[in-house]
Amino acid sequence: MEKVIKFSNASTHFYFDSSLKQVTRIADKKSLVIITDENIFKAHPAVFKGLNVIVLKPGEEYKVQATVDEVIDTLIKMEADRQTVLVGVGGGVITDLTGYIASVYMRGIRFGFVPTSILALVDASIGGKNGIDVDRYKNLVGVIRQPSFILHDVAFLQSLPQNEWENGFAEIIKHACIKDAPMFKQLQQESLSSYQKDKKKLSSLIQRNALIKTKVVQKDEFEKGDRRLLNLGHTIGHALEKEYELMHGQAVAIGTTYACQISEALTGFTQTAAVVTLLEQYGLPTYADFDRKKVFDSLKMDKKRERKEMNFVLLDKIGKGIIKAIPMKQLEKMINKL
Repeated sequence: MEKVIKFSNASTHFYFDSSLKQVTRIADKKSLVIITDENIFKAHPAVFKGLNVIVLKPGEEYKVQATVDEVIDTLIKMEADRQTVLVGVGGGVITDLTGYIASVYMRGIRFGFVPTSILALVDASIGGKNGIDVDRYKNLVGVIRQPSFILHDVAFLQSLPQNEWENGFAEIIKHACIKDAPMFKQLQQESLSSYQKDKKKLSSLIQRNALIKTKVVQKDEFEKGDRRLLNLGHTIGHALEKEYELMHGQAVAIGTTYACQISEALTGFTQTAAVVTLLEQYGLPTYADFDRKKVFDSLKMDKKRERKEMNFVLLDKIGKGIIKAIPMKQLEKMINKL
């Protein structure tokens, strides 16, 4: 199934329930350069046969400028030009890097994604945010530029480790919390293993989440208002992720738990227990012991901070997220009390 989503100055073609083989129909095989990582390349060698492939080391620690320089050197050796199409086949690290490299190489060439993790399918590949980490600051450098296509091939999920499944469901639960109360109920009635066993059910859930995020981004591509809702759990989450080397979903789940607690104080939110229970049902951490001062110091560099206030995502009720500017001093006190 193909769906075209229009953004302010670009369109992204979504190919749901597709396969990597289709990529040669989207772009000429000779102009394609695939960027993937060692794990995916080793797990699915057959699908890359006959394609130009750049294989990177896996992991967030390689989402840095040095990797970008390395790939650009390789592209120069390959004589990649303005007709070249970069295709990121991988999780969020690969899609972030691919979009960023394509945006700066020759001042911008065409690119697309084949997300291979739940997290990338429902979140990281969508919305045009591409970038790298600098020191302990996540995504500090980057651009907003939409991919020309996103192709879903759920066959890649066969090699996905269990903790990566859980990792992705943190973002699915987040979408339900901010925008989709019926999906929250559906998740309560299901389990991770029921989605793993039923390809049709899983594809439909992934598509629903991809469209939730796409609609939010369409309305606010450059994050001036509602797009910030997608950051539920991410302010504390990103700080925890870097300080404690957690997986993104684990950090977001803990961040969401504490965002619920802060919501209790600021919006009168009453459903923290339901959110915590659902996160735990999908194998995610919730309450955690962490160094409050360290985490607050780290989140001071969060991009959602504006001078002396942080645009913090809270919940009014399940299915309705809101953004509130919290003075940094007040936020520090609240974090210290958690």
